[in-house]
Amino acid sequence: MNNNFEISSQGSSGFALQQNRILRNTYMLLALSMVPTIIGALIGIQIQFSFMAGSPFIAFLLFLGIAFGFMWGIEKNKNNGLGVALLLGFTFFMGLMLSRILQVALGFSNGGSMIALAAGGTGAIFLTLSTVATVSKRDFSGLGKFLFVGMIIVLLAAVANIFFQIPALSLTIAAAVVMIFSAYILYDISRIVQGGETNYVSATLAVYLDIYNVFVSLLQLIMAFTGERD
Repeated sequence: MNNNFEISSQGSSGFALQQNRILRNTYMLLALSMVPTIIGALIGIQIQFSFMAGSPFIAFLLFLGIAFGFMWGIEKNKNNGLGVALLLGFTFFMGLMLSRILQVALGFSNGGSMIALAAGGTGAIFLTLSTVATVSKRDFSGLGKFLFVGMIIVLLAAVANIFFQIPALSLTIAAAVVMIFSAYILYDISRIVQGGETNYVSATLAVYLDIYNVFVSLLQLIMAFTGERD
């Protein structure tokens, strides 16, 4: 019986060490992924990058095509160095895409402070929810189906609003995205802690998208309510 207890303890200890390693590697790669994102955003601002601004629906479809192409490649190569390279390339592309909303924000007299506030708010949300998922040890995997349905509804609403251009709907979508992807942070970090995710490249991709969507939508809300024109 003692031998069984020792084997069980060793197994639990080994599992905890493995998940801690995956979590640590995820955070390290996540931090690294912010570098090409910032570089891409700065280049985009510098060159006044605009992704097919005249055709928003076509631009949206093209963006989804490129993004899903990257994500497919990352998942296909998540166990080798190419997966990391593709992830960093994807985050550079996302930085370029981010530059558009940053350009809009910088058109306000308080643009810099709004961007800083959105970044700080996103950081606070991530720190809080990732700590809850890590320290509480609770399994939040039950959120998965609910969040996926919410994401699909928001995506359909966003597509509809490309045509209708209703400001109130845009704000509602932004608020919903902040809530959904904040919950996704809790879900994705919990999956690592609980052993549902065993690859740090896949984990980084998921958490990166959570943070990216929270930041963009939070910035949209901040601009709508606190933006100041000269």
